[in-house]
Amino acid sequence: MTSASASSPSPAPLPAPREVRLRLAGPTPHGRTARRIDGAWWPRSDDLAEELTGLLGVLPHDWGRIDSVLVHGETWPDCPAQLVVAGQAVHVGHNDSPSAPHTVCLLAPGQGRYDLLVVPPATAVEEAGRLMERAVTQGV
Repeated sequence: MTSASASSPSPAPLPAPREVRLRLAGPTPHGRTARRIDGAWWPRSDDLAEELTGLLGVLPHDWGRIDSVLVHGETWPDCPAQLVVAGQAVHVGHNDSPSAPHTVCLLAPGQGRYDLLVVPPATAVEEAGRLMERAVTQGV
């Protein structure tokens, strides 16, 4: 007796998701307003659609559902207007503030705003580690 699965080709395994390189700051004793930066994110490429999808999938549940993301136009010139993450639309817009070219702003209705330092993808491992550590400990 043969089973149907034995005679049909098995589907190719799905590739493992790439690890998101993210460090989040701990809570401050003075509340959220005491810190400018909530964490650091080191994307692996300049493909904003792919990288944001991974990032939004690993954020803490207590941040709520992120429905808008603001990125710097010079850092991310190929910015999609909208992404679909886990079946939900996420608006993506530009924030061209000269004081924040290496940040991404995540907005969750009713929860707040979360700002992440973006470490450029081509940054050396040691330097990226230092930048991420500084962001979560000093808020810059």
